Amino acid sequence: MSSENKMPDSIRHRLNVIIFGTDTFAGKLFDVVLIIAIILSVAVVMLDSVANVRLNHGTALGRLEWFFTIMFTVEYLLRIYCTPRPLHYTTSFFGIVDLLAIIPTYIGLVIVGGSALGVIRVLRVLRIFRVLKLALYVREANLLVAAMVASRRKILVFFFAVITLVIILGSIMYVVERGQNSGFDSIPRSVYWAIVTLTTVGYGDISPQTALGQFISSIVMILGYSIIAVPTGIVTAQLVSSAKTLSGTSETCNPEHNESKTSKCPHCGKEI
Repeated sequence: MSSENKMPDSIRHRLNVIIFGTDTFAGKLFDVVLIIAIILSVAVVMLDSVANVRLNHGTALGRLEWFFTIMFTVEYLLRIYCTPRPLHYTTSFFGIVDLLAIIPTYIGLVIVGGSALGVIRVLRVLRIFRVLKLALYVREANLLVAAMVASRRKILVFFFAVITLVIILGSIMYVVERGQNSGFDSIPRSVYWAIVTLTTVGYGDISPQTALGQFISSIVMILGYSIIAVPTGIVTAQLVSSAKTLSGTSETCNPEHNESKTSKCPHCGKEI
């Protein structure tokens, strides 16, 4: 093989080690620079959404945005170039995030109103998960997801029970407070009040005026604290059960736990 053919492969391999690896000094330096660029670019996007800052420093923010966009575009193209499977990268989750982080700026050049898509650039912050390799720890959430899936029927029954409860409470409050100019002018709006009160949010935009309405509100508030704990208890119980099952499976699959707990005589070697 000629030196001309070896040269691109050598460059591609070095770029792959630097961009996708963290074991070398160059790889660590690349990650540090990339993290700083991501944080600064997200800060630029956030500042650009402030009217006063955009009015006074719009030109500077625009130049910074183009600087980061070009920088991330070059990085995106280099990732495609040096990865062994470009299609796998471009269709992966982080590959799509990388593309969405740069494409809004270019869309704003060719489509009127395309600059409104600039908020998508905030997705750049997700790239920190890959740089810091935090995506590996996301897998630990599989246990929580499994617990929620296993308890989905119980949660679904609880959800429908809450929906039924807020409809009943809203209808009752509509009957009690109707005509009092307290905001209970329809059943849907009264149901909205019941949801806000039952979840202990309490916006205060609608409040009962009659003594009976205030008494019902007090009952709903107290009831809300007990209802909030129900789904938490369901998921927690299932989470503990799943953790025990997983732990039991690990012990069963571990050959060290399957070995018979016998000892041997130090003199003759026979099992005792």
